[in-house]
Amino acid sequence: MNNAPDSPPLAGIRVADFSRVLAGPLVGQTLADLGADVIKVERPGHGDDTRTWGPPWHPGDDGGEHATYYESLNRGKRSIVLDLFDDADLAVARTLAAGADVVLDNFRPGFMADRGLDRATLAAVDPSVVTCTVTAFGERGPASQLSGYDLVAQAIGGLMHMTGQADGPPTRVGVPIVDMTTGLYAAIGVLAALTERATTGVGRHVEVSLFDTALATLTNHGTGVLMGGADPVRNGSRHPSIAPYEAYDASDGQLIIAAANNKLFALVAEALDRPDLVDDPRFVDNPTRRAHIDELAEELNRTLAGGTRDEWVARLRARDVPCGPINSIPEAIAWGESMGLEPSVSADDYTGVRSPIRLDGVPAGTSSVRRPPRFGEHSDDVRTELGG
Repeated sequence: MNNAPDSPPLAGIRVADFSRVLAGPLVGQTLADLGADVIKVERPGHGDDTRTWGPPWHPGDDGGEHATYYESLNRGKRSIVLDLFDDADLAVARTLAAGADVVLDNFRPGFMADRGLDRATLAAVDPSVVTCTVTAFGERGPASQLSGYDLVAQAIGGLMHMTGQADGPPTRVGVPIVDMTTGLYAAIGVLAALTERATTGVGRHVEVSLFDTALATLTNHGTGVLMGGADPVRNGSRHPSIAPYEAYDASDGQLIIAAANNKLFALVAEALDRPDLVDDPRFVDNPTRRAHIDELAEELNRTLAGGTRDEWVARLRARDVPCGPINSIPEAIAWGESMGLEPSVSADDYTGVRSPIRLDGVPAGTSSVRRPPRFGEHSDDVRTELGG
């Protein structure tokens, strides 16, 4: 018997989203996927910067070309154009914010306060409002006025230092990982504040910075520095603490093998018809395997060269060893589809990667998908709702 509610969990929650680019809009999209009414405030001209970030572009059903970057972050929202430097539009913005449950921005510290859109001003009228600010380096201290993007945070926050091949230069992670993780941490903070508000009736101000997130993203590496005196270096796909746990070379391409304990290593040896590896004194447990990681990689690569990537993956999976090919993005999406994992969501002329959240087995946001809004598409509707 399914006792799930008919409406999504954030139905009835209104979000005034003043953010742009990636981290802030991802917060809004996450809340929209969970049922919130997210109203995206865009500046006159071309709106969110990411509307111009292409290629790639896709032809819309309105006859225009739309940046897929923007489309990836604004599903389920409504768009209103407001000039926050114009008194009349600012009055509309204040009315919108005053009636919202959540007010989201990623301007530099002081911008929202100067326009009467900050937590202190809004809470003086309605203490239940939850505000959320995403910054580059926090809202206080000498770094607070520095500008920053994901790439800058990856560099300053240590991620680039440990990303790349051991004999190569530092490199950025292939996706804007700091922006993305910042958006998700901010969404968690907003949801926590809304949960508390249901009991206390009082909201909170949520703040997440790119720099703080970059450090948090270091996880075991950050703790290793603080508690273990470590200084992590670039290892390519190789793990600093586990072996075998990296990319290996088959005859026609690379595959990943992740054997994080002795049982899995024994199964790897069995799949490769190399029982000698289990009793080799260099490889008897994880500490010795990690100490002899180059020799282990040499042994595994020599054997793997005798078969194709898919052949080895099939043999390893037959023994429940965590492994897989290094897919291209089209291959990854196609594999997800072949496995019935429903990797995408569509509405009208829009198709995007769906939310990874499932509620009662249903991917969040898929029951009533709404494509990302055209620039200012809902300006008239929202102004009417606000009485203007």
